[in-house]
Amino acid sequence: MKTFDVVVIGAGPGGLTAALYASRANLSVMILDRGIYGGQMNNTAEIENYPGFDSVLGPDLSEKMFNSSTQFGAEFGYGAVESIEDNGAKKIVHTDDGDYETSVVIIATGSEYKKIGIPGENELSGRGVSYCAVCDGAFFKGQDVAVIGGGDSAVEEGVYLTQLAKSVTIIHRRDQLRAQKILQDRAFKNDKIKFVWNADVKEIVDEDDKVAGVRYVDKETGEEHVVPAKGAFIYVGIEPMTESFKGLGILDDAGWIDTDDHMKTKVAGIYAIGDVRKKDLRQITTAVGDGGIAGQEAFNYIQTLSDADTKVTSK
Repeated sequence: MKTFDVVVIGAGPGGLTAALYASRANLSVMILDRGIYGGQMNNTAEIENYPGFDSVLGPDLSEKMFNSSTQFGAEFGYGAVESIEDNGAKKIVHTDDGDYETSVVIIATGSEYKKIGIPGENELSGRGVSYCAVCDGAFFKGQDVAVIGGGDSAVEEGVYLTQLAKSVTIIHRRDQLRAQKILQDRAFKNDKIKFVWNADVKEIVDEDDKVAGVRYVDKETGEEHVVPAKGAFIYVGIEPMTESFKGLGILDDAGWIDTDDHMKTKVAGIYAIGDVRKKDLRQITTAVGDGGIAGQEAFNYIQTLSDADTKVTSK
């Protein structure tokens, strides 16, 4: 079993920042992720609201953050966390590739896009159904696509898709968008974007095992319509990635993690940061702020424990 002072679960902006602060405090740190470091930043074409940059590519910012977070010795490893065993001053992090003993766990697993649960969604995933315009938009150059949703992600990705697609139809269940006004303004000014309002989406239409359109019912008239589209991009909300932590008693009814202002959960030595927390604003900047607090709190917590019982490793 490998031992570290701190195990950070998740290598998005929050997790990387926490690792930076904890390792700079001379703690041994392992960053675990089931995929590449950077999290959802890798799926973002341009980031325009991160201080210090007028605009920066998501993958580029991921690389810069990773290099910064590991400069003081934090290690990075691949692994899907299955559970956390709370043994008081020491925790065991169980993964599909081995176990880690640690004094502090910082949960930074983030959130993921919700599915609608309609016919055709699962069957056509990867065949026209997507949750990432940056990842899959290039497959639909010169074609008609649909975006389902009306929040920030839906509108932002819809605007992005206009660089590639022939047309983009945003299909929303309400009569107005929920996105930030600056994003709405961009969408309304874009000649390539059309809108369908008050739509109850019923099906992703299948034709020869590929997306052919989106079928919906107009909630005001009860009429059924199909928006022709070769791609269907779904953005209808997010849910926390906390399945592995159900046994700890730190989740609310919806699966989010409650913390105090110091990122502490109900279990001593376990912290949560970023999009996995129950909070109002989920942005790179807020994740980074959470990470800085948690990294410092990890040091403070370990200092309160006796050297004999708690210092798992030392540099």
